[in-house]
Amino acid sequence: MNYDNNEIVKFFVELGQLKRVKRSGWWLAGIKNPESVAEHSYRAAIMGKIIAELEGADSTKVMSMVLIHDIPEARINDLHKVGARYIDFQKAEKDSFKEQLDRLPKKIADEFYSLFMEMEEKKTKEAVIAKDVDLLECAFQAKEYLEQSYKDAENWIDNVEKGLKTKSAKEILKIMKKSGANDWWYGLKHIGHLLKNKAKLK
Repeated sequence: MNYDNNEIVKFFVELGQLKRVKRSGWWLAGIKNPESVAEHSYRAAIMGKIIAELEGADSTKVMSMVLIHDIPEARINDLHKVGARYIDFQKAEKDSFKEQLDRLPKKIADEFYSLFMEMEEKKTKEAVIAKDVDLLECAFQAKEYLEQSYKDAENWIDNVEKGLKTKSAKEILKIMKKSGANDWWYGLKHIGHLLKNKAKLK
């Protein structure tokens, strides 16, 4: 396998740009400092692993798709749905991704592009799940923003609900809608030591 470590280093550095690229759709909801693409991709990948297992699919493949598909945004940034009315973003993604992959060994580049296109075409079970978790993570983020009083974030949840395909994703969204964004830590606070100190003071 022919490769140039200098080019691989450049690719790794470029991935860091995704920590700074903001998910621009949230600006439409009035959020001044929204999540980054990297933040979105991380939770979506973990969700992909779990939902793929629930659906009896190849979880490694789903995680790989979810992690790979936003890499082009390091160069072309994230484009919200209003902007997508006027710009062929899908073509721009493919073009930029091909150039990014030129930095990698051909075998890896071919694998990455194949996974990217599989998710785009949504013809396999894994691709459908990957798209579902991409949407589902967005709904979870919308729920968090909604509870921070960004009322327009509810529009994202409504749109995601219409787009989900898998049983697992639909069921999880249904539960999420009824829950609170902070429910996860209720009951986890360890207050035993506080009660002991209070007793000593008496």
